[in-house]
Amino acid sequence: MNASIRCAVVLALALGTSAASPLAQAERANLDCKLKFSLTGWAAFYKHAEGSGTVTCDNGQRMRVKISAKGGGLTLGKSRIDDGTGKFSNVRTISDVLGTYVQGDASAGAVKAATAQVLTKGTVSLALAGTGEGVALGVSFGGFTIKRATQGVDSR
Repeated sequence: MNASIRCAVVLALALGTSAASPLAQAERANLDCKLKFSLTGWAAFYKHAEGSGTVTCDNGQRMRVKISAKGGGLTLGKSRIDDGTGKFSNVRTISDVLGTYVQGDASAGAVKAATAQVLTKGTVSLALAGTGEGVALGVSFGGFTIKRATQGVDSR
């Protein structure tokens, strides 16, 4: 192979690789991850809830997580969410879901409770939905924290 053909092949490969690179990066940034969780909490001006769940991503990774929600405001109540769900957006790796999301809510309900919220942490967003039981009245702000459970990551 002469030098000009080799140069053309190398240039074509380089252009092909760099053109595919942004596409590959975009695909990595769009990992589809979901959260299934349960959460129990109380509020008397200070809001506190704890629970657990599992994050699953479409690349086969799974991670058990601990969840806590803490905040304050003009709020009073007690609640339990069973079989809650969440959908993450702008996730590149399963570790991106960990951290504290900004949370704000207003609630008024008795006996059966339902919640739907969108929380943010940097560029990652989390849309939550769940139903359960409890009594709640008020407005609160705080953080919704997701940490890796002590038994870690399961990958298939």
